[in-house]
Amino acid sequence: MAKVKITVLKRTLMKDFIEDYSKDPNLDYCETFKEGQVFYTEKVSKMPEGFCGFAWADIHKDIVALVTGGNFSWIKGEGKQITCCTDGLRPVYFLIERVED
Repeated sequence: MAKVKITVLKRTLMKDFIEDYSKDPNLDYCETFKEGQVFYTEKVSKMPEGFCGFAWADIHKDIVALVTGGNFSWIKGEGKQITCCTDGLRPVYFLIERVED
């Protein structure tokens, strides 16, 4: 089975949504991840150490697709996907890549 490399591409902050909907007007970028940070996993059932559980749940379906040989037709190259967590106020974007042994 293939390994998966997960790279944090971008942390975003939806300031207008925070102003309108957040209980905390000082909410800032996600503290769990830093841009350029890399995680690996060999088992789709095992979240990498230090990874956010909510983000893992959000991107897990894409990881499973890649590990099982799937590809995404709208992404350049095979074995890759751009995805994000579903935090509507401060989503984080990831590049997921299948790594063949």
